[in-house]
Amino acid sequence: MKLNSVAPKEGYTWIRQGIWLFKQNPLGFLMLIFMYVFVAQLAVLVPVIGVFAVLLLTPTLSVGFMTACRQAIQKERIRPTIYLVALQSTPEIRKRMLQLGLVYAALIIALSFILSMLVDFELLIPLLTNDKAITPEVVRQIYLILFFGGLLYLPVAMLMWFSPVLVAWEDMPVGKALFSSAIACWTNRGAFFLYLAICGAMLIAIPLAIGSIFNLLDLGQAASFVIAPLSMAGLTVMHCSFFATWKACFAEKESATLIA
Repeated sequence: MKLNSVAPKEGYTWIRQGIWLFKQNPLGFLMLIFMYVFVAQLAVLVPVIGVFAVLLLTPTLSVGFMTACRQAIQKERIRPTIYLVALQSTPEIRKRMLQLGLVYAALIIALSFILSMLVDFELLIPLLTNDKAITPEVVRQIYLILFFGGLLYLPVAMLMWFSPVLVAWEDMPVGKALFSSAIACWTNRGAFFLYLAICGAMLIAIPLAIGSIFNLLDLGQAASFVIAPLSMAGLTVMHCSFFATWKACFAEKESATLIA
């Protein structure tokens, strides 16, 4: 295994390959994403412990989805238990995956604490409770959350992008995996910039544009019936494209070859 350097235009190729990969088993991938969203929503209902459990297991679930991508390329059936594949590995890998989950949880908690000092969350309570009309100041705070949240999460994303797979598939220690992941993202920052820009358009800009069109046509209530499935499909494609980023940045002789 070696670190590859790719051209910025590869960011578009990763999305295209993600679409191709999604087509190999759309129902299987949609099932995995729906399971994750459903379980995560249930876990959030359990104060503190539920959120911590989701963060702790995020690296493990990431390995499961990446393994499902390999199975789809090899025309194998995708089962829900694929999410547990990392925990079913050797005791050492299982221990490292949980350590990686602790690191991720600690980073997210630290990020949330910093963000709370930059943004006034109390102003957003009316948005969640619908007790008051949304004011321009609330809208401003929402944009601040998106800006500062994205900015703060960027280094976390770089550390965690490849580290779960490097631990599970390449048997790397946690520290080395985190470092290698960050270096890979920085080395190929041009491709990742284009890739994230396309993902942003796919998951945010397009749904907002569709919602605006429906509102202009006075069909706002019907918008969710179009936006929800499109957003779910877009989210699934993005997760499938994670495998393409791995293959491009690290895989030297990957047995599963993308042909998109």
